[in-house]
Amino acid sequence: MEGATPAWALLAYLASGVLFILALRGLSSPATSRSGNRFGMIGMAIAVVTTLVTHFPSVAVPGTTTSDGVTTTLFVPDFVTAIEILVAIAIGGGIGWLTARRIKMTDMPQLVAAFHSLVGLAAVLVGWAAYLNPQAFGISAADGLIEPQSRIEMGLGIAIGAITFSGSVIAFLKLAGKMSGAPIMLPGRHVINIATVAAILGLVAYFTQDEGLWVIGLLTALAFIIGFLLIIPIGGADMPVVVSMLNSYSGWAAAAMGFTLHNTAMIITGALVGSSGAILSYIMCKAMNRSFISVIAGGFGAAADISGGAAKEQRPWKRGSAEDAAFLLKEAENVIIIPGYGMAVAQAQHVLREMGDQLRKAGVNVKYAIHPVAGRMPGHMNVLLAEANVPYDEVFELEDINGEFAQADVAFIIGANDVVNPAAKTDKSSPIYGMPVFDVEKAKTVMFIKRSMGGVGYAGVDNDVFYMDQTMMLLADAKKMVEDINKALAH
Repeated sequence: MEGATPAWALLAYLASGVLFILALRGLSSPATSRSGNRFGMIGMAIAVVTTLVTHFPSVAVPGTTTSDGVTTTLFVPDFVTAIEILVAIAIGGGIGWLTARRIKMTDMPQLVAAFHSLVGLAAVLVGWAAYLNPQAFGISAADGLIEPQSRIEMGLGIAIGAITFSGSVIAFLKLAGKMSGAPIMLPGRHVINIATVAAILGLVAYFTQDEGLWVIGLLTALAFIIGFLLIIPIGGADMPVVVSMLNSYSGWAAAAMGFTLHNTAMIITGALVGSSGAILSYIMCKAMNRSFISVIAGGFGAAADISGGAAKEQRPWKRGSAEDAAFLLKEAENVIIIPGYGMAVAQAQHVLREMGDQLRKAGVNVKYAIHPVAGRMPGHMNVLLAEANVPYDEVFELEDINGEFAQADVAFIIGANDVVNPAAKTDKSSPIYGMPVFDVEKAKTVMFIKRSMGGVGYAGVDNDVFYMDQTMMLLADAKKMVEDINKALAH
């Protein structure tokens, strides 16, 4: 119980909470992200060690017997259980460390989704453990039943955790390409979703009156189902919002379990993660001119007429070579590079940075433009450019650089599509209409690297930039094309 928690432990939890806040503050900028990560790691280490010390396993053994025949009970340390806990922590930490060391930066979105699923599953397991053994968690009343407020916390924690788990699994499969990234529309999905959510809330309320196994079992099953139903109709273009949304869900699940466990650190951490994820989801939705409800309803680009792109491909367009691109880049004064998911897939960030270095040596002013929803998760492009050691002061967000395209000699687009599509500003029938995009059409020359003219962006719509008079299409693998441009620049 919180009242039995030592004062030093409360101070330690407070310190870990402050460090988590500093971690979020540091992660808000690439320049301070390393220190932010360190703050988060130190804060989590303090929280874990404090919890292990204050909740060290113990076992009850008979003590001395008084003259009136009453035997006292002593609690001695249970080192066997303690070793089992430490072994479990070592195994989990080792798996996490090994995974982080081996993961490719292009696979980071699906890794984040996978981690979210584990947080959700942990919340479900903790909730069930508390349900099956409420005495050990200090949530049972005098009659042996679980206290009503604890049932609400437990029910919400299990429900949110189950939604996070199944939703994150679907997001992982979509991001990893193991299932189609296109929206999968189920008939009557809105009615089904609303009915399922209503049933879950009703069961949480009923759980306060009846703590029967069937109630919590049905609650858990429905929560797993609704997580699946919520994410499967969401298309790939909305994945940045989905990732941040699931991040928020995992935080609220942890916070709910923190109340169940009477653990201040979990409550603080969960609230921070939940609120920051919700704010990030709002920012992502604003960047796509989408409401949060419309994203949950699913299917960005679901109604797009993808076949319409075939007719547009018959329009005239100009193809260029690496030598053509190198010549124009050398002659330019201002070059703005817009990276997208295609750069990530081709792992072209390092050769792109080499190109930028060569251009700067030739006296060209080079800047990188990052759209809030470029890639498959928030900050995806920032992470890739940071990995390639692109200077932070050369990387700009959309609102900071969009006004400079009119003065740019070259807009160099590598693997991006939807974030530079002018249909977002002009075509009210387009599924991306209203989404803020880069004004690349204002640049004197546009260079567009993509594999072929047949491909469309994740939103499933063609791009008029392909056919503009000042556009040069560089059709090839992004990494190979930039490598060839670098060779041409070196001569």
